[in-house]
Amino acid sequence: MKILMGLLRPDYGTVMVEGLDPVRDPIAVRQIVGYVPEVPRLYDYLTGIEYLDFVADLYGLSPEVKKERVDEFLTAFGLKDQGNDLLSGYSLGMRQKIALTAGLIHRPKVLILDEALNGLDPRSAKIVKDTLLKLSSDGVTILFSTHVLEIAEAICRKVTILDKGNILAEGNMEELRQRAGGLNLESIFLNLTGSADVKAIVEELTA
Repeated sequence: MKILMGLLRPDYGTVMVEGLDPVRDPIAVRQIVGYVPEVPRLYDYLTGIEYLDFVADLYGLSPEVKKERVDEFLTAFGLKDQGNDLLSGYSLGMRQKIALTAGLIHRPKVLILDEALNGLDPRSAKIVKDTLLKLSSDGVTILFSTHVLEIAEAICRKVTILDKGNILAEGNMEELRQRAGGLNLESIFLNLTGSADVKAIVEELTA
């Protein structure tokens, strides 16, 4: 994910994002990509609104568009009353909502999300999932990394299973079921990674 954003250089090979090389033209890539890392690094001594204003300015949004989108997201995520509070006082879930807003505020063509639902309450998680499905149907490319397999199964059209950096399988759920003989993504993952002995481990731990 960091290679796609131009934050790390690949050891070999080339990746392209909408026809752009992140190594040669990282600024152009970041203009069209929304990125939410697993642990967002926010400026703690800005308020939520100040931080989002700053991000929107980086993307060149007009004052009118900026205000409209900030208001929309803060209202949707239930942060309207906390918008003028310092980020240092935000909970994990509140910080995640601000990071998600920052990643979406410029209406990116590509979204790169790493454990994007961390810390979110059920209502906010539902808003994010439905938003991702809508964006995907509108043509936005979304790369979503998660260890919560139920989430991947619920919202991802194509799934890639990685184990120790190696691709074990990829495809839609029906293709994965046919290949790995599992009913859900959890059982498919365990079958492919050789971790199907979970029951025996649990019995050992509780003996």
